[in-house]
Amino acid sequence: MSQDIRPDSSSDLPAGAPGIPGQWERDVLEKMVFASIREQRARRRWSIFFRLVALTAVVLIVLAATGVLFRGSTSGVPAAHTALVNLDGVIDADGEASAEKINAALQAAFDEGGAKGVVLRINSPGGSPVQAGMIYDEIRRLRALHPDKPVYAVVEEICASGGYYVAAAADRIYVNRASVVGSIGVIMEGFGFTGLMDKLGVERRLVVSGENKAMLDPFSPANPSQQAHAQALVKEIYQQFVEAVREGRGDRLQETPDMFSGLVWTGARSIDLGLADDLGTVEGVARDVIQAEDVVDYTVRENFAERVAKRVGVSFGAGVARTAVDRGGWRWR
Repeated sequence: MSQDIRPDSSSDLPAGAPGIPGQWERDVLEKMVFASIREQRARRRWSIFFRLVALTAVVLIVLAATGVLFRGSTSGVPAAHTALVNLDGVIDADGEASAEKINAALQAAFDEGGAKGVVLRINSPGGSPVQAGMIYDEIRRLRALHPDKPVYAVVEEICASGGYYVAAAADRIYVNRASVVGSIGVIMEGFGFTGLMDKLGVERRLVVSGENKAMLDPFSPANPSQQAHAQALVKEIYQQFVEAVREGRGDRLQETPDMFSGLVWTGARSIDLGLADDLGTVEGVARDVIQAEDVVDYTVRENFAERVAKRVGVSFGAGVARTAVDRGGWRWR
């Protein structure tokens, strides 16, 4: 009698026993299926994430374009209040204390019927004479248009150079005893590297279309005639500064020989000199002088789109241009 022997048969072995032909194929297939499911879930999660990012970006762009995002809001302001505008940091065309931002805030404050007075809070070491002059002129213009709405400068830490130039346009200036006030003067600064270049064996090769086009170039020897011209420029701008202070302060100014020498004084001493009027804070001026205790901030804040643009270097071209100007740029000091 013949017997059918199948050594590879697994009919008598338990299902799933190792070594059984066909089991590893099922394991691999299961792993592939689960991997595919995990991949599909990951794709869905990333798809949702990127859609949310895109939606957020669109919303931020729309808000930034309308000027809503990260800007001062005066909605729902009290019927009678004190308008506050902050001037913080270096006065610069590309900064928070630019004439564009400060003047826009001042215009909104003066135009608001509920604002009984305007307080310009200053914490600035100075900066661009052009930007400071533009703010000074705008304050004078707004005061003439709204003679019944006073504007007061309140100094906290420092009000020096271009910062004081701006403050001089206010009706009155309030300080703290320890505030730093003054520094009425102009500086044009730079460096000279010719000696270092000689030691390093570096040769300057410069091609210009005019003999004074590279005036104050730090890699070229000092030129007496160019230095004299630069000194004349500084003197002219300095006179503009002095005249603005005299015009703004009027008879209150107790001029001394060193008042316009670039020195600074404490807030207490600045009152004695007529550079400031009295001690005071924003809250105190709002409550006791303007008599509108509620303070509403009209300061124009840099919006999201502007901050992103600066971070990614959209203004690179402007930075390159400024590098050339900064070789011999002047500042209030």
